Amino acid sequence: MRTPLIALGLLGLSLPLKALAESPNVVVDIAPLHSLVSKVMDGVESPALIIPAEASPHHYALRPSQAQALADADLVFWIGEELTPWLGKAINNVAGSAQKVGMLDLEATTTYPFREGATFEEHAHHDEEEHGDEHHEETNAHDDHEHGPSLVDRFLSLFSSEDHGHGEEHAHHDEHGHGEEHAHHDEHGHGDSHNGKHDKKHEGHDDHHHDGIDPHAWLAPNNAKLWIAEIAKVLSEKDPENSSTYEENASNAIAELDKLIEQTSAEISALGDIRFIVFHDAYQYFEKSFGIAASGSISLGDAEDPSPARMAEIRSTVQDLGVTCVFAEPQYDDGLVNNIFEGSTITAIGVMDPLGASLEVGKTHYANLIRGMAASLAQCKN
Repeated sequence: MRTPLIALGLLGLSLPLKALAESPNVVVDIAPLHSLVSKVMDGVESPALIIPAEASPHHYALRPSQAQALADADLVFWIGEELTPWLGKAINNVAGSAQKVGMLDLEATTTYPFREGATFEEHAHHDEEEHGDEHHEETNAHDDHEHGPSLVDRFLSLFSSEDHGHGEEHAHHDEHGHGEEHAHHDEHGHGDSHNGKHDKKHEGHDDHHHDGIDPHAWLAPNNAKLWIAEIAKVLSEKDPENSSTYEENASNAIAELDKLIEQTSAEISALGDIRFIVFHDAYQYFEKSFGIAASGSISLGDAEDPSPARMAEIRSTVQDLGVTCVFAEPQYDDGLVNNIFEGSTITAIGVMDPLGASLEVGKTHYANLIRGMAASLAQCKN
């Protein structure tokens, strides 16, 4: 909380500047990233959350209280315009004086392009060639961290590398055209209806070609580790009085994520061959992190409703591959899922949540989110 200033001059007293220092007001866009920031800020202050976990970040209307939080912000951490194109304008207009840190803009962030097609065939081979070395580097960063410099120093050093191959992708993120699609989100009232669930109908949306970055990068825990290091770095520069706390918290959080990765990898590996369909294409970072692959997605990466052709392709895939498991999401109406797979071979309709709608917001949210996704996959085990 902000410390009220006292008119000590009237008493002839003075305090050193350090005593009057305040921790920054920090605002975060989505709950998983908010959890990482909360871990780093533990014992100093609690950041504010803009988009509730039960709402879709792709389609959300900013409320007055959230706009006020942005107006009061000294520092904003957000995923980036690729996830919330509507939020970029709000941040610039309402939080104009705040420092903004977009996690997808960080060169060290591992990113992947959108997958095309209901069953991802078009991009599958391309992804392996283009990002194979990138993913290998990410894995090595995890394997080698146990020796040498401190955890925070090691991960911060990665941000000074000259080229991670993402500059061109980030420079052209607007090419995938989401900004125009969502420019009038307020007119649709997505933030206030259906408890944040999205039920817009956009037949023929598959004709829209998805270029650019898949924004769901928080579902790669190795990205989360890198982000924690950057969050600690930025906070330490902004609030040097508490830098030791930020650095210690970051070091502990990174170590906890290493254990989480190890445990989750073992759990998912034990599931064997599972075949599943997801609601929207939000999970390739999680899939690549843990060596699994969805057979397809009902909706595109921005969660718009699928065209009839895409729905027919998904039903065909279910039959051809013997898929028995499909996941709905709590941020969206599950009626579409039930309608598509009525009378098919699907025997289990579960829930997989990339945002953690049912989880407590705060420090434990991110770890519980990853564990919850692994538990969802276990529902597919015959």
